[in-house]
Amino acid sequence: MTEKTYFTISEISSRTKLPPYTIRYWETLALLRPLRLASGHRRYTKADLEIINEVKDLVLLKGYTLTGAKKFLRSRKKPAAERAIKSISGAKAELLEEIRSELNQFIKEL
Repeated sequence: MTEKTYFTISEISSRTKLPPYTIRYWETLALLRPLRLASGHRRYTKADLEIINEVKDLVLLKGYTLTGAKKFLRSRKKPAAERAIKSISGAKAELLEEIRSELNQFIKEL
């Protein structure tokens, strides 16, 4: 049996035990960005389901506000983005050093 890729708001509501209006409200706060069909119906992914469960835990179990939960989720993404930037910067520096070396070699040959 294949696993589902997309879920309706009813399915998400059933899995998370949250009412659909709560899920829609969290979307207005930019905690979620479900896929929208041409009909306007929402489709949620497994990643959306994980975010909903995490926000639910942060708010209901750990006492976070929704704003605090949003900041927490964003702060987790920040280190990964910083590592990617450093990696790109390192690669650029390496490339520049290689170009400099080749230019110096070219100048010496002149």
